[in-house]
Amino acid sequence: MNAFIFRLLFLLFTCSQTLGQNPSGLYKIRTIAFYNVESLFDTINDENKNDEASPIMKINTDRAKVYWDKIDKLASVIEQIGEDKTNTSPAIIGVAEVENRKVLEDLINNKRLKSKQYRIIHYESPDRRGIDVALLYQQRYFKPVHHESFDPNIYRDGRKVYTRNQLLVSGYLDDELIHIIVNHWPSRRGGEQRSRPMREKAAYLNTKIIKKLKEKEENPKVLIMGDFNDNPINSSFKHVLKTKAKKKNVKQGDIYNPYESMFKKGFNTGGYRDNISMFDQILFTSPILDKGNKDFSSYKMFKAAIFNKSFLTNKRGRYKGYPFRSFTNGIYTGGYSDHYPVYIYLIKKID
Repeated sequence: MNAFIFRLLFLLFTCSQTLGQNPSGLYKIRTIAFYNVESLFDTINDENKNDEASPIMKINTDRAKVYWDKIDKLASVIEQIGEDKTNTSPAIIGVAEVENRKVLEDLINNKRLKSKQYRIIHYESPDRRGIDVALLYQQRYFKPVHHESFDPNIYRDGRKVYTRNQLLVSGYLDDELIHIIVNHWPSRRGGEQRSRPMREKAAYLNTKIIKKLKEKEENPKVLIMGDFNDNPINSSFKHVLKTKAKKKNVKQGDIYNPYESMFKKGFNTGGYRDNISMFDQILFTSPILDKGNKDFSSYKMFKAAIFNKSFLTNKRGRYKGYPFRSFTNGIYTGGYSDHYPVYIYLIKKID
């Protein structure tokens, strides 16, 4: 290990909570994360949504107790993501499968997160199940300047598919402008091959959003996160977004996906019908990639990871080895989510 990498690793392990940087003041470090929180619905029937089909509404007794226990468990996970390096929870975290703004307010006001002073960016989506994506951020680190919601306008067999909108949030991470696109692409219901065009259409919308950003910035810093219901090697990534798996192949304007190599090594963020999957990912445009020139004058990715601590994994039964899900066949299991969170560390040298 060369002296530079050793020194950098030491600094990352000793960064302080107050400033999010190491005691000598050389580097800042921020955690950016994404988490599909698995059907975070409240206990109130909304006549404008199909929320009566949500897992929690199928529970006949102690529904409120289940709701607050799930809130507490999710807060405990978010609290720990990246904490070992930064002594705080993520500066920014995208979430999927939330019913409304109220459940997000309950989440960020949980005792585990309240001191972080998270704020919420959320739009209602036309999804048939009533689930949305959203962004949570610590206001001391991130200052949003613009956000909007995009309908992917997906049709199948001549009918509109009412799926999740994509959320774009632009803002300053400390003093640096970044853009975040939060996704939850259409599922594989009906089979991967039949549903594939819908996810390719969702991927195409990401390219349109990035093109729109490039009208104002030549080379914007864009983070694309979400539950994509596709693996990093699928056509939505390789043919539509044209993602790169190797740093050496990334050119200006390209999108780098650090999760492709993890997937090929057998890592996963979930599983279904005895097949592991890497549906949850964070990818980003070339300005965020360190290509080995040791230039950390602006935020660069230091590490991408999966938050798959032992307590988040099912130890027994049908779903042994998979994420410890909250609901199975209408029963609350006491678990967390059927997805592992993913996260990246961004670091920047202090002048």
